[in-house]
Amino acid sequence: MKTFDKGTVIRTVLLFIALINQTLVMFGQTVLPISEEQVQTAGEALYVAGSTIFTMVTAVIAWFKNNYVTYKGQLQKDALKQKGLTK
Repeated sequence: MKTFDKGTVIRTVLLFIALINQTLVMFGQTVLPISEEQVQTAGEALYVAGSTIFTMVTAVIAWFKNNYVTYKGQLQKDALKQKGLTK
């Protein structure tokens, strides 16, 4: 299989980062080493909400576009390029 285009790789990497972050949040871990005393309830809620929104937006953006990941997708991309319909 040919190499993936840059946009597909970037969207997929961001999606994996968002999913890892969301998993850490679900298990009560934070990426930043902040003690429980330093974090107030409103700050925690804002962090969880922001993390969830980041994950949802990244997932939608990453897979809304046609990523041409499968062999059939690569054939489709090649056909579109031949007809001048894509970059």
